[in-house]
Amino acid sequence: MTVQALALITITDRETLSTYRDKAAEALARHGGSLIVVDPDPQVLEAAGDTPDIAALLSFPDLDSARAWREDPDLAATHALRNKGGKSTIVMLPG
Repeated sequence: MTVQALALITITDRETLSTYRDKAAEALARHGGSLIVVDPDPQVLEAAGDTPDIAALLSFPDLDSARAWREDPDLAATHALRNKGGKSTIVMLPG
């Protein structure tokens, strides 16, 4: 069953995050994932912490594929770019 992931990112280093974005689609595709939509100016109704600068909705074939994307040791450097470029929260949503 298809699952989505909501990624909320608060930018801390625009240059590094830009480098991550150049690699993100290929990293997602490696595990069957894709970017559904990205909003560089999300309208936040309520925030418990930092208000995100970017919201992205990702899609994966199933939960195992999403976990494999996040835990793939070959993608560790790519994920590190995202985490250096901003503070991110990624939440899985049922399909």
